[in-house]
Amino acid sequence: FATIRFLPVEREGDIPWRQVFSHGFQGPGGWYLENCPTTINGKCPLCKENTKLWDTGDTASRNIARDRKRRLHYISYIYVVDDPSNPDNDGKVFLYKYGKKIYEKIHNLMIPEFPDEVPRNPFDFDEGCNFKLKIRQVDGYANYDKSEFAAASPLLGDDAKLEELWKTQHSLQDIIAPDKFKSYQELEARFNTVIGSVDHNDGTSEFVGTIEESTNDPIASVDAPEPATDTLDYFKKLAEQ
Repeated sequence: FATIRFLPVEREGDIPWRQVFSHGFQGPGGWYLENCPTTINGKCPLCKENTKLWDTGDTASRNIARDRKRRLHYISYIYVVDDPSNPDNDGKVFLYKYGKKIYEKIHNLMIPEFPDEVPRNPFDFDEGCNFKLKIRQVDGYANYDKSEFAAASPLLGDDAKLEELWKTQHSLQDIIAPDKFKSYQELEARFNTVIGSVDHNDGTSEFVGTIEESTNDPIASVDAPEPATDTLDYFKKLAEQ
């Protein structure tokens, strides 16, 4: 259990998170844990092989492709309000990586499903709200279902402290800069090592071994629209797209 606060970013109207695709699975040659170049519209050797496997129509091949598919994560800046297990984190700013479940909670807060619910922007310094991060172990995996947003409240309540906090952040765009991704050749070499591929005369490869990986649910990627005048309207436009 911990209480955190999602933070806005340095440019007004900018999206306060970045999307990052990644692959993570274990093969005979070790683990493949790499960011996927499709995050920045690049080409990925693993995605290419997954497409080939899927196009065979074979159930076993498709299961392998599912196991190796890319996962989508989000990264935002957070302020740690209270972390009982790690009190040294209190009052500090971190980059926080989260998945579909928490993203949906953010989305539902900003764009409620029912008309009696008031839209709120959890990234706002003054009108945002703390997030109660509650993690349980369910069937051997971390579960975030009970996590929830608290009532709206100003963060810190001191302009000088907010200004100091603001200066600790850097551009989220740096997270998905091209130099954060390996080249196609480097990824291909690592992929071949991990799967233990065997080349054939016809140029195809034989994939051997079973695959295991975490079960973070993927969701579709979205392209960011142009910023709207009102921040909340902008996020709504993003979600509709």
